[in-house]
Amino acid sequence: MPLASVQEIKAGRAIQHGAMEFSTAPVDLDTVRRYRLQRLRTKMGELDVSGLLLFNQINTRYAVDATNMQIWCSHYETRCVFVALDGPVVLFDYANHPYLSEGIPTIDEYRVLPAFSFFGAGERCHDFVKEFAAQIEGLMKNHGGGNRRLAIDILSHTACDALRETGLELVEGEQIAETARAIKSKEELVLMQASMDVCEAGVLSMHEALEPGITENGLWAKLHETNIRLGGEWIETRLLSSGPRTNPWFRECSMRQIEKGDMVSFDTDLIGPYGYCSDMSRAWVCGEKPNNEQRRLYTKAFEQIEHNISVLKAGMTFREVSEKCWPIPDEFLANRYTTLIHGVGLADEYPNIIHCEDFDDKGYDGLIEVGMTLCVESVIGSEGGRECVKLEEQIIMTETGVERQSSYPFAMEML
Repeated sequence: MPLASVQEIKAGRAIQHGAMEFSTAPVDLDTVRRYRLQRLRTKMGELDVSGLLLFNQINTRYAVDATNMQIWCSHYETRCVFVALDGPVVLFDYANHPYLSEGIPTIDEYRVLPAFSFFGAGERCHDFVKEFAAQIEGLMKNHGGGNRRLAIDILSHTACDALRETGLELVEGEQIAETARAIKSKEELVLMQASMDVCEAGVLSMHEALEPGITENGLWAKLHETNIRLGGEWIETRLLSSGPRTNPWFRECSMRQIEKGDMVSFDTDLIGPYGYCSDMSRAWVCGEKPNNEQRRLYTKAFEQIEHNISVLKAGMTFREVSEKCWPIPDEFLANRYTTLIHGVGLADEYPNIIHCEDFDDKGYDGLIEVGMTLCVESVIGSEGGRECVKLEEQIIMTETGVERQSSYPFAMEML
């Protein structure tokens, strides 16, 4: 597909969005919110917990879809959501800003969190954390039906100790959130496509700006600007590099000026409209035709992506997927990507499918399910070589196979 065609498509679909802009949403956001809350409660029931306490700001977003300085709040234990299995959902916010959650039907009560982080409370943190623990214990007592099991995703030992002192039994809660988030509703998939449209409009702006002399940071800024302008939220990483900085992978972008003939590889990790992540990777050559080595690396990366997408079917175990994936040639094994395939939703998420070489030591099993959204990864670069190619495609698991969410064209001239 020529770039002009991509631009025309994105111009018609990548419009201004906002999580709280009901009039512009392509689906009913309340339907999404109720689905996500029910997913959490279903997983709570499976683990026999009567309460779920979420401090991870991705999980609070999933639970109630109310935002308040998500990145800032992720640095401190200053904002959380309590979900009762059979009772209310309570948002404990950073400060008294109830207007930030107005109109969201999944929030039953709004409270201000007693500031117990050291930043917020200093040496008084031990006093304030007891106040918070007492409030959570009260919710559990009033709505738990005698069940004292409270699941928590992330929380400091100081707060956990205070909760245990009230007689609550603490249970691992991240698995509840991760497994709940793994299966998307049809409405969520529409919102994810809206995010992907914005992401690909940003990728197009990068592609058009790529020329010798632009810095890696300057090129990466094009993706940020487009995302924010079209209603997106932030970008989780800075994974763009050029020339010799591409190999080995995982160097973040810098002030290096991209030179003519350099390979440029990147990974979007973009949190777009409605808070959904669009995670795709492409690689280009700057300013001239690719050389034979660049073609060889790109061809291998493309082969890996296409093969690994082709083996995916609902009902397969993670181990089975790993064993059927493209066998990486020895030359590229040392520089292989950290994972073969991972889930994606509001961020990178469960599952995480490991290379077969690493599965016994690091992997875990599970099932590929209909409704999962997955990212298929590839990094191809020789150990000690000058460059590597990073490619990634985002897909949906359906009853009949695989549907692609990312559609930005691969560089077919490099095959």
